Amino acid sequence: MPSSTHASSDSAPSSSPDTLSYNIVALLGLLTAIGPVSTDMYLPAFPAIEQSLGSGNGSAQMTLATWFIGLSLGQFCSGPLSDRFGRRQPLLIGMMIYTLASAGCAMTSDFYSFCFFRFLAGIGGAVGAVIPRAIVRDVATGRAGARIMTQLMLIFGVAPVLAPSLGGAVLMFGSWRWIFWIATIYGLCSIIISSFILPDTLPISRRNPLDPTAIIVRYARILREPNFLLCALISSAGTFVTFAYIGAAPIVFEQMLHFTPSSFALFFGVNAACFILANQISGHLIHRFEISRLMIAGITVCFSTASLGLFLATFHIITASNPLIICLIITGCTASLGFVGANASVLAFHHHGSHAGSASALLGTLQFAFGAVSGGLMGWLASNSLIPMMFGMGLGATLMVICATLRQRLPDSEK
Repeated sequence: MPSSTHASSDSAPSSSPDTLSYNIVALLGLLTAIGPVSTDMYLPAFPAIEQSLGSGNGSAQMTLATWFIGLSLGQFCSGPLSDRFGRRQPLLIGMMIYTLASAGCAMTSDFYSFCFFRFLAGIGGAVGAVIPRAIVRDVATGRAGARIMTQLMLIFGVAPVLAPSLGGAVLMFGSWRWIFWIATIYGLCSIIISSFILPDTLPISRRNPLDPTAIIVRYARILREPNFLLCALISSAGTFVTFAYIGAAPIVFEQMLHFTPSSFALFFGVNAACFILANQISGHLIHRFEISRLMIAGITVCFSTASLGLFLATFHIITASNPLIICLIITGCTASLGFVGANASVLAFHHHGSHAGSASALLGTLQFAFGAVSGGLMGWLASNSLIPMMFGMGLGATLMVICATLRQRLPDSEK
C-alpha cells in the first residue's frame, strides 16, 4: 500500500494516512457503534413494544430478526458500493436511510410497519459496520492500521455491553419510542459531522467497477483466502462470546445472583472499563510485539477463563453464593477480547487493500451473524443457572482457539 492517499475531487478535504485526526477516528468509532447500539439498546423495551404494538409475546424477537436481515443485506451491498463510488457518498446515503427509518420506528403504531422500518434501518446502518474499517485499510496497514483499528474496536466492543443499560435508563424516564428518537438524532448528527470532516480515502484510480458477476467473484476470492477467513472467524467468535454474555446476563445477575438494577448496571460499567483498559494496553503493545502474538494472548486468556468458569459451574463449585468469583471470571473472559477484535480485523485485511470495502462487508456480516446465533442460543438454553452463559462463552473461545491454531499452520507468505 502506498503511504499516502488522495481524496477524489468530489470529496471533503482528506486527512493524511496513518495519522487520521482524532476527530475523524472518533467519528469512525461512533459510526462503527451504530450496529451494536441499535441492536442492544432496545432489548429492555421488548415487553413495552409488544404491548404497545399489540403483537403478542415473543414478537419483539421478530423485529430483531428483521434488523439482522437488513444488516446482513446492507453490508453485502455497501461493501461493493463503497469500492465503486468511494467511502463518503455511500456512507452518507446509508446514514440517511438509517435516520429516516429510525424515525419511522419511533412514530409507527403498526407491528408490521415497525418490522419494515427496522429492516430499512438495518440496510442503512450497515454502512457503519463496513465503511469505517475500509477507511482504516485505505490509509494504513500493519502496526499503524492496528493502532487505529484498536480505537474503533474499543467503541465497537463497549457499545453492546453498555447499550442495554442505556436503553433501560431511557425507559425509566420515557416511552420506548424515545430510544428510536435518540437513534434518529444519532444518525442526523453523524450525517452532519461526516459531511464536514470525513474525507474520501479511496482515489478514483483504485475504484472497482460495479459488475454483479465481478462482485460475486470478488466475495468468493476473499472467502477462499485462508488468512482472511480464519481471522474473520476469530473476530466473529469474539462477538459470539460477547453476545453470549449479554444474552444470558439478565438471568444470571438478576434472577440467579439477585443483583439490583443499579448493581447490574454497575457491573456492566466495570466490565466495560476492563475491556477498555485491555484494548488500550493492546494498542500500546503493538509497537513492541507482533500483532498475531497479542491476538493469541487474548485468545488464550479468554479460553482459559471461559473453560474454568464452565468447569466450576458444571460441578457446582461456584453458585449464587460466590458472586465475586463469577464476576471475576466473566470480566477476565470479556476483557481479554480487547486483545482480539482489532488485531484480528487488521490481519484479516492484510491482503485485501484493493477491495477493503468488500472484505469489511464480509467481516461485518460474519460478526453480526455470529452475534445473532449466540443470542438465539442463549434464549434457547435460558435457565436459572450460570452454565448456559459459560457454555456459550466457552464455545466462542474454543472456535477462536481452533482458528488461531489453523492460522499458525499457514505458510508465512499467506499470513
